[in-house]
Amino acid sequence: MRALICAAAMLAAVSASAAPPEGADPALAPWFQSLRQPGTGTSCCSMADCRATDYRTDGDSYEALIENRWVVVPQDKILQRVDNPTGRAVVCWTPMRGIMCFVRASET
Repeated sequence: MRALICAAAMLAAVSASAAPPEGADPALAPWFQSLRQPGTGTSCCSMADCRATDYRTDGDSYEALIENRWVVVPQDKILQRVDNPTGRAVVCWTPMRGIMCFVRASET
């Protein structure tokens, strides 16, 4: 019984962390789902793993603000997309996998 309770608690924690961010626009879900990791074509996950973020450049690299700290974005995770409808940079990230994809803000 104790193992069942622990498993249920872990499932609840995973489910809670996989929820889209507060105020997420469900109309953007197809765009988030279209994001693919460079080189592999593997999904960057979904709206639940991707967040609008602040970013900065450091020389020829990018840093994304994740959980209140600046994280270097690996060059092979930067998507060369110009169709970002969010108006901000987007980083797809999980604590276990790190940065899976990064999309710069639209430049107009």
